[in-house]
Amino acid sequence: FAMDFLSTDNMAGQNLLRLTSRGSAIIAEMHRLSDNIPSVFKDAPSNPAESEEYAKYSAVVYDFEYLKKTDFFEHKIESSSELLDLDDDFRVNHIEILERFYHLFESIYKYVKDLLKYLDDLNEGVYIQQTVESVLFDVDGKQLMCEAVYLYGTMLLLLDLRIPGPIRERMLVSYYRYKGPAQVAYIDEVCHLCRRTGFDAKNPKKLKDYPSEYFERYPLPKYIIQLVIGRLRSDDVYNQIQQYPHPDHRSTALATQASMLYVILFFAPEILHKENAIMREVVDKHFADNWVIAYYLGNLVDLSVEWDSYKAAAAAMANTTQMQNIK
Repeated sequence: FAMDFLSTDNMAGQNLLRLTSRGSAIIAEMHRLSDNIPSVFKDAPSNPAESEEYAKYSAVVYDFEYLKKTDFFEHKIESSSELLDLDDDFRVNHIEILERFYHLFESIYKYVKDLLKYLDDLNEGVYIQQTVESVLFDVDGKQLMCEAVYLYGTMLLLLDLRIPGPIRERMLVSYYRYKGPAQVAYIDEVCHLCRRTGFDAKNPKKLKDYPSEYFERYPLPKYIIQLVIGRLRSDDVYNQIQQYPHPDHRSTALATQASMLYVILFFAPEILHKENAIMREVVDKHFADNWVIAYYLGNLVDLSVEWDSYKAAAAAMANTTQMQNIK
């Protein structure tokens, strides 16, 4: 007798389900907050009202440079009554929104921490009769396991897209200053995760090894990534092909797992760089006639651009994007 993976008595299934729903909630909160970033944390705004506030408070808002010269910056504020008043005023006006942003950043770190703990528990036999492999063979299990990894990658991509690195640094430093180290348990880990990557959404210049280097800050085990990629490569994870039996509709049938594969492959840059056969198989199966994809709710990417710095991925893509194939 095998217990249903999503049965309320199956702790392996329930914990993974909770984890993925938490991941979706974190991304929803990120969208909410990123639409309400106070102008004072942005780079010099062009709007006159916003630039006035920016100019007013810029003397008490610092990025990670503050962490290297804490005494210097604190002395600068304490030796000026004007800056002290400004600092108090800033704290009163912004502490509430800073609290929410900090909890968002911390929740991403806690998500990956809990995902790693879950994977360890599976490997160590905490869940009786369940292993990573058995979860990936179950219909619901493989969907949730792929989603858990994909949601983590998506959080990182959207964090950098919607709340740029310099803004994250200023918020974290302000929150740390006003709360004090005793109140902020995971500040070192959160700062490591959220420090700027060099990516700038307004500047289309592609960074070398981005975002795979960024994904390495808190990496997932290579073995797990390989299993998940293998499952997405070989399987119809969401059982969609029976709904779209016509061969011309295959990229529509596999669109959901294709988006997941795009994100998860950044955890395995060696495949994107070197594994020509795997990338050829991935592209032929998922992106043969559609390489502009939405990886999360309307966030579009063009794979012929995104993968151009990865040798094997670019070669596989070049084959698909030849003019006669496009026609």
